[in-house]
Formats: sequence, structure tokens, C-alpha cells
Amino acid sequence: MTTNNRNTRHALVTGGAGLIGSHLVDLLQREGWKVRILDNLEPNTHKLGKPAWVNPAAEFVEGDLRERATITSALAGIDVVFHQAAYGGYMPEIAKYVHVNSFGTAQMLEVIREDKLPIKKVVVASSQAVYSEGAGQCPEHGLVFPSVRPVEQLRVGDWAVHCPICGAVTTSVPTPENAPVGGETVYGLTKVDQEKLVLLWGKQCGIPSVALRYSCTYGPRQSIFNPYTGVIAIFCTRLLNNLPPVLYEDGEQTRDFSFVEDIACANLLVAETDKLDGLPVNVGSAAGVTIREVAEQISAALGIQIKPEANGEFRPGEMRHLTSGTESISAAGYKPQVSLAEGIGRYLDWIRSQADVKDYFSEAADILRSKGIVHRVAG
Repeated sequence: MTTNNRNTRHALVTGGAGLIGSHLVDLLQREGWKVRILDNLEPNTHKLGKPAWVNPAAEFVEGDLRERATITSALAGIDVVFHQAAYGGYMPEIAKYVHVNSFGTAQMLEVIREDKLPIKKVVVASSQAVYSEGAGQCPEHGLVFPSVRPVEQLRVGDWAVHCPICGAVTTSVPTPENAPVGGETVYGLTKVDQEKLVLLWGKQCGIPSVALRYSCTYGPRQSIFNPYTGVIAIFCTRLLNNLPPVLYEDGEQTRDFSFVEDIACANLLVAETDKLDGLPVNVGSAAGVTIREVAEQISAALGIQIKPEANGEFRPGEMRHLTSGTESISAAGYKPQVSLAEGIGRYLDWIRSQADVKDYFSEAADILRSKGIVHRVAG
């Protein structure tokens, strides 16, 4: 392991071979940080092993953060921890989500506290998945925070988000950080665990900590092997194999998309300012776009004219609309630089350079159906 230098900031980036982690590593290196990566090269994401994009100037440790000796060694000489590692997406496992995301985070924090390590800040990757549903505007009751839509409602093809007070259909509005959190998927639940553990621990230990609630992140290096996460990557691999993108519900659900380099900049910003210490912070574009529109944009950019398919399927617990309210991070100086159109173009340039762009979604979809994670409208 490298030793610390008083004149250089030393970062540990867990999950540093992944989409967000690897771009963050590159940014930190450019900014003069010394960087150590801890990554277990999860096979679902890194089917071919250590990817070529891992920054050679960073120290790379292949290991699992759940192993106490591994995380203890990786934390030696570190100033700032960027905790990006997580098991993600709509995968069927339950115990693994909890073990990697919840237990792994708790153990890391415990090691820092028990060994009295001189960590100056922890930045943890949270997610918009901590919200049950995006905020809504009711014609009668104004700003409301609806609960997750009941499965019984979805089974009859009613996709709307209703006011929790009067039942009227709401209009989607940006979701602020003070909206209720709960997590309606196993992944979302463990993201709530991660951010609450880190923020509570930070207050107890007096170590500044920030939880960044990322919107849908995409860009070059997003795994083309993982069929459970990354809608833009999934749509691209489907179209490149002359298959239609598959839309859940009616495809009119909206999401807030962030280009990965912008997310990396958000991490650096909160590491270097104290304005957001102790807080959960939304990171997004503050603009919603429908999933159908995303599929159509990718189809047009690729020049592959295959219409997306909506087959009456839905995923219980999935929110209908989510646009991030970004006032907090914007006030601290964050401004996303890459538009969705430009970002899709840059992702397509990258994916065209990749070999073995196969469709892994079809088999995965069958698994999700068999395990009750994907349902179909009655009748």
C-alpha cells in the first residue's frame, strides 16, 4: 500500500473500476489526488475481468469490501473515501444486496471508527431509488408525496400517480431531498441503509459525510454485460442486435438522466466544500424525460428504426416519475455540462467500439418474471 503525503490528498474509491467510480478516479488523478481503487470486479458487470479503462496511475486492489482485512488495508493512509461500490439494478438476489450494500458499508464505517483512522470525509453513492415515488402536484392539495402505487392498481393498467389525500391524478414536479424515503425495491432499501448509516455515523464520529442521491447515470463504460441495470445500455444492446427496446408499463414514465462525467464532478465538489456536509443531496439534471423518448432518441442516433415494445408488463415498487430537485447542490456550485442528446451520442460512440455487444436482456427478463419481480397486467 502507498503511504500518505501531507501535501497530497489521498482518496479511496470503492467500486473504482465501475461506471461512476472509474470516471471519478480519472477526475481525481487529473486534479492531483493520489487514488487507490478497491473493486471486486463483480462478474455481472465485469464479465471479461479488469477493464482496460482502469486508470494505470491509480493503485488497484482487487478485493471484496465485505472482507474486513481487505477494507482495513484499503483504508490505510486515506484522507477521503468515495464509497461507490454497490450491488445494483433489478437483480433477483436479496441477501447479496443486503450483504454488499448494507453490511459492507456498516463494516467499513466500523473499521474507520474502531481503528481511529484519520479519514477527513466520506462521500457515499446513494440513489433516487430511496424515494417511494416522485413528488406530485395535486389540483386541490398542491405539493404531495404519494406512496408507491399499489400492485392492485398496476394490475389493471392504471399507471397514474394519485394524490394520497383525494385520489386525483397528480402532475410530476421535481422531488426535494425532504421527500419521504423508504425504498420500494431491495436495491432501494439498501441505498436507504447506506446513506443513513453514513450520515448517522458521520454525526456520531464528527467526520463530515455526504450522501449523493444520483439520478439515472449513464455514459461510456456502462456495462454491456449486465442486463439488470442501465436502461440506455440495455436499449442500445437490444437495438444493435436488431431487437426492439422493451418498455415497462406504457413507456411514459419519466426519469432524470445524468451523464457520468457530471456525476464525477459532483463527487469532487462535495469533497471540496463543507456546504453540504451531513446531508443527503440530489444530483441530477432537474429535467424529466419519458423512457419511450429515450428509446426513440437512441434508435434515431443509431439509425436503427425499430419501434419499442410495451407488453403490459410492470415492476412492482418502481416509481412512475422522478425528476431531481437540485437546488441544494446547485447552490453549492454544481452545474451539469452534458445534455442528454450529447451524452447519448458519446455513449454510442463508445459502445460502437466494443466487441461482443450481445443481448443479455431476454434471458434476464425471463428470470425476473419467474421470480415475481416483473408482473403482467391482468387479462
